Amino acid sequence: MYKGKTVRIGALALLALSLVACNQRKFNVEGNITEAADSMLYLENVGLEGITAIDSAKLSADGAFSFSGEPGLSPEFYRLRIHDQIINIAIDSTETVSVKASYPTMITQYEVSGSENCLKIKELALKQIELQQRCFDTQRTLPAMQARDSIMHMVQAYKSDVSRNYIFAAPDKSYAYFALFQTVGGLLIFDPQVSHEDIKAFGAVATNWDIAYPEAIRTQNLHNIAINGMKNERIVQYNNQQIIDASQVQESGIIDVALPDNKGTVRRLSELKGKVVLFDFHMFAMEDSPKRILALRELYNKFHDQGLEIYQLSLDGDEHFWKQQTAALPWICVRDPQGLNSNILVTYNVPAVPEYFLIDRQNSLVKRMAQISDLEAEIRKLL
Repeated sequence: MYKGKTVRIGALALLALSLVACNQRKFNVEGNITEAADSMLYLENVGLEGITAIDSAKLSADGAFSFSGEPGLSPEFYRLRIHDQIINIAIDSTETVSVKASYPTMITQYEVSGSENCLKIKELALKQIELQQRCFDTQRTLPAMQARDSIMHMVQAYKSDVSRNYIFAAPDKSYAYFALFQTVGGLLIFDPQVSHEDIKAFGAVATNWDIAYPEAIRTQNLHNIAINGMKNERIVQYNNQQIIDASQVQESGIIDVALPDNKGTVRRLSELKGKVVLFDFHMFAMEDSPKRILALRELYNKFHDQGLEIYQLSLDGDEHFWKQQTAALPWICVRDPQGLNSNILVTYNVPAVPEYFLIDRQNSLVKRMAQISDLEAEIRKLL
């Protein structure tokens, strides 16, 4: 009895401590914004569904403020706002971010501490403001055609800088995510609907967020944007600037793949319209290849008669070895002789193998491996 009570009391004590710890899991945003006495300062969440007011404070003469909130499953984005003056910040967890500024110049002249991400976001915000002003000045002073060309060059230079020094330099950081959604003149600077290179930027961040924040809605959203971008017919370049033949781009949106199978017959991904397709990237030289092929056989045997097809693209360098490994496989097996230098890897934003995509009966990309927790369940939905 004595030991039992001791365990129970200990459990209650641990529960109480746990509740206290949970209650202390808050992020804090604090600081001073001077020259704004009696103004309302708002803390707003910049969410996927829009901007939502979280808290507000009426500023006194010293401009002191303090907000707190619950951290999310992934970094979240907020802004401090007085009228049309905005400071963007990111919150990764339970950090404390300090901001000092003076109204009405707070949009460009503020100090932020406590967060590397917020410092980088400040850099990006100032770069964006500068780009916006330069574009406006160019449009105002130059003839229309000359202004357009000049603005395109400025935007491209901006993208090169930001993609190199912010997005690809640290794709797991919240400031890389922030950079993806910057605009100029109301239009996205990085637009995966019109640029294959921009799809790569979105894909790089999505892949890293998969590892760090697999359950987050923002991660899912990044994948959806990248996949929708791949569907767009206006994607016209591979990584090596090779123009995609018009016949490769389907109405459904997939970028077609046409490679010889293990019997020498060219097989096109688009010819499988009407079936549910598992588009699989594989290397038979991988250590886990036999186990993975066995799992694919089970899927194929279970669902092939219902309309499932597997289109497996091998990246193995040894053609003879590949033919030996695929001789008895019942699905479509093709091989790209470029191996890991394949342009198809770039086109479909495949950073590592193995990888797979699900394609529906209309020949449209639906999901990729990182978005799927139960492959059988997803296949059943599409069948």
